[in-house]
Amino acid sequence: MNRRAFLMSGAAVVLARPVFADAAPIIRVLKTPTCGCCTAWVEHVRQAGFAVEAQDVDQDALYAFKDRLQIVPELAGCHTAVVGDYFIEGHVPASDIKRLLAEQLVARGLTVPGMPMSSPGMGGPGAGDAFDTLLVASDGATSVFASHS
Repeated sequence: MNRRAFLMSGAAVVLARPVFADAAPIIRVLKTPTCGCCTAWVEHVRQAGFAVEAQDVDQDALYAFKDRLQIVPELAGCHTAVVGDYFIEGHVPASDIKRLLAEQLVARGLTVPGMPMSSPGMGGPGAGDAFDTLLVASDGATSVFASHS
């Protein structure tokens, strides 16, 4: 193989790869500007390799966004995010988000209802009680996606 053919075959391999194959999905977060635990959760997912676009909004706008995503109050956390076709509600661990994206489940999203003290952004492991990450199905039904102690 001559040099030109070698270079051309290399270029073909590079061009055949999807441009964004290695790029982390963008997580878009809506949160209130005064919530320190939301800011800490954003940092948690950034450290896990996600690109994050965080937007500070007032409480009414945040609740309206939750309503549009049909997140019922029993499943709500203090901030709401979207990644791909999924919502991420509350202090969901980055590892659970990665698993959801890898498995490409048919679902609306993940939630950690309330604000468990041991969840990311709230103090971390050992800071409080065990908690579950719930998978929210297309019909709104929930099941335990992951348990954290």
